[in-house]
Amino acid sequence: MNTPNNTLHTLMREAARLTKAGQLGAATQAIQQALGNGMAGSGFLQGAAADPGIDLGTFIGGNHTHAGITRRYKLYTPPRTSSQPTALVVMLHGCTQNPDDFAAGTGMNILAREQGFMVLYPEQAQDANPQRCWNWFKHNHQKRGSGEPALIANLTQELVQQHGMDPRRVYIAGLSAGGAMAAIVARAYPDIFAAAGVHSGLPSGAAGNVAEALMVMKNGGANGAKTASGKTVPTIVFHGDSDQTVHARNGEQVLASALASQTGNFASPNAPRVEHGVSHRGRRFTRSIYSDASGAPVAEHWVLHGAGHAWSGGSANGSYTDATGPDATREMLRFFFSQPHGPAH
Repeated sequence: MNTPNNTLHTLMREAARLTKAGQLGAATQAIQQALGNGMAGSGFLQGAAADPGIDLGTFIGGNHTHAGITRRYKLYTPPRTSSQPTALVVMLHGCTQNPDDFAAGTGMNILAREQGFMVLYPEQAQDANPQRCWNWFKHNHQKRGSGEPALIANLTQELVQQHGMDPRRVYIAGLSAGGAMAAIVARAYPDIFAAAGVHSGLPSGAAGNVAEALMVMKNGGANGAKTASGKTVPTIVFHGDSDQTVHARNGEQVLASALASQTGNFASPNAPRVEHGVSHRGRRFTRSIYSDASGAPVAEHWVLHGAGHAWSGGSANGSYTDATGPDATREMLRFFFSQPHGPAH
């Protein structure tokens, strides 16, 4: 029986052989398999650079404490091909997930290696929430300078400085409870994050306790932004219209909240451009693109028809994924990197 270590080294040796033979496409596939089959999160990726001809980057863990709260995290660093500062994408996992699982399911590290950016995965502690959910529904975790949002923001700033990343190209995304927390953090810290992605999540300020959280997850709220304050950064939203865990109305309210803070009301100054499409695996979707008066994109809303509570286009190597697509990871990155650079901090 192969151990993960043996399997990883077999894949890397095969990638090295293919590279030497000039078969770069096949070599890339072997590297992607090594990154995406779950071993990338097991720590074995850390030693990949020691193999001749192959550099998968590193995926290493750490701990961070801020204002009395300590959380673990993992940071993916791609092979450096340029001296220019890299962008950073912060990824917040959903309930019962962890950084390794979320990285494998979304494939974010694979694209980070391809495109040359870093990825940070803060990890929720089980003693902070029995299901490892981010506490988006508690008042002390819903505003700037408090609780988990403050920890995530402080961790992000420290790593940006420590690794010399570009502070104007820092983005945040999440799934489910992680999506809800991403919406909160983006609204609380628009000076740090240049754009946000919310997949199957809820708007900032949607609930103030567990009972309200369960109600809004089931039905959506009358006004998801009722307790929120601040200015949301440009936001891309994905939500399945057959989601039985977090009602699709919540995705509409994430969008409405983003537009409200961008324009001062619950309507874009320009009518959205609406596109209907089908993924290459047959998933129908409706994509609405919103822009401000100058034509700059401020929001996108992807309704995934027939999809449930899962990361669209994700890999079966992780939990809560739907390979049918469209590819939410690639689309979020496209949206993030098309934005004007945020303010330096």
